[in-house]
Amino acid sequence: MYYLYLDESGDLGHYTESPGASKYFVITVLEVTNDRDKKAIEKAVERTLKNKIHQSRSYQTRTITELKATNTSLAVKQYFYRQIEAIPFHLYAVILDKTRFGNHLQFNHNRLYRFITHLAVKALPLETASTRMSFVLDQRMGGVALREFNELLRLQIQSQIPPQVPLFIDHENSNKIKSLQAVDLFSWGIFRKYEAQDTEWYDVFREKIKFERVYPEK
Repeated sequence: MYYLYLDESGDLGHYTESPGASKYFVITVLEVTNDRDKKAIEKAVERTLKNKIHQSRSYQTRTITELKATNTSLAVKQYFYRQIEAIPFHLYAVILDKTRFGNHLQFNHNRLYRFITHLAVKALPLETASTRMSFVLDQRMGGVALREFNELLRLQIQSQIPPQVPLFIDHENSNKIKSLQAVDLFSWGIFRKYEAQDTEWYDVFREKIKFERVYPEK
């Protein structure tokens, strides 16, 4: 089975000078092309939680079930990456530079999210898929917006994959999907490169990045 996992970093608010607002918004897709590699990534997340998160917080009564980039040290991220470095997974990222629009632009968040996702998906080598395809996204919308998003995403992907390949699209909470937690770590690293000129974590995994585009281009 061919697996895709999508997560985001930053926010889509258009007032970039507001306290807490980001200047960039990043969407990252993790591509894994078989069950064995997917399970290995999931196992690495579980092992990192067990050996690096739970042990260091043994005094807490609440069990932490999710590996989050913002709550994880560089050393823990490196520990996680060492376990999956040999796995042939790839990353595809689109970085929205909100400063190039100016604060006068009122973003339609759902439309903008669809557009950035479209740019990332377009870069994926989906024509190589030969088995069932699963696309899992971190849950962020519902109702009509979700149905519209799925319809447009399905049309785009089906135009890129062979006609005999079945496609499944799901939106899940990241605390249930270990591979979403993995792409969260990578998306945050790409985001930090642009938002804070911090490449310490990004430099660790940069060899896995197959596509990295800033939009709009200068």
